[in-house]
Amino acid sequence: LLSSRLASMQALLLAVAAFSPSPLPLRSASSGCGGRAALRRAAPRMPIGVPKVAYRVPGASRADWVDIYNRLNRERIIFLGQEIDDEIVNQIVAVMLFGDSEEPGKPMYLYVNSPGGSVISGLTLYDTMQLIQSEVVTCNIGLAASMGSLLLVGGTKGKRLALQHSRTMIHQPGTGQSAIQGQASDIKVEAERVLAIREKVVDYYATLTGNSKDKVRLDLDRDNFFSAQEALEYGMIDRVITPREVQL
Repeated sequence: LLSSRLASMQALLLAVAAFSPSPLPLRSASSGCGGRAALRRAAPRMPIGVPKVAYRVPGASRADWVDIYNRLNRERIIFLGQEIDDEIVNQIVAVMLFGDSEEPGKPMYLYVNSPGGSVISGLTLYDTMQLIQSEVVTCNIGLAASMGSLLLVGGTKGKRLALQHSRTMIHQPGTGQSAIQGQASDIKVEAERVLAIREKVVDYYATLTGNSKDKVRLDLDRDNFFSAQEALEYGMIDRVITPREVQL
């Protein structure tokens, strides 16, 4: 019985090894591509199901497959494409701080497609965007809702963009998924904290869009959706990107 199990395991390992990625074959010099093709080292095949691109680290002899988002981070292009929480914000802040220390003054590009999320985490990223020396170009590529809209608006003035079919949504901060619980004094403290954050958010929107605090406070009362053109008129962005502006 033991020997049969070992034989089965050995057959399974051989089957897995037969499907492992292997380097692509080199072209011969006689294939019509010249002598350069024979000297070119082929990259390994990209792993299936993982968005990766070939990237050669300076000084390395060959390219490796790296996560496409990490590759874009090297070009100072950052994607916020999920709910805003501590983990994603810590990663983006680290990328921004490193990029700003490496090449201060060179623009960074933040592409936003987020339903919002944690207010405290979002304000952490917002503060970082205001503190670094590099300009932060923001672009709404899908949905910039809740805290995502504040990060969109918090980009460098004159360089806040949106695609023509994107949507932006603003509303007042809430308490999260669950209602406030606890003793009456605890509930009072939490309510005062939320109201203080609400006034801070009103302040930011009013300053960054040029609208009065009373108007912003009224507009934040409920979920308020804007098309790209409406966001432009409101002052949340500076330009709507249309296909006519893209040069092939």
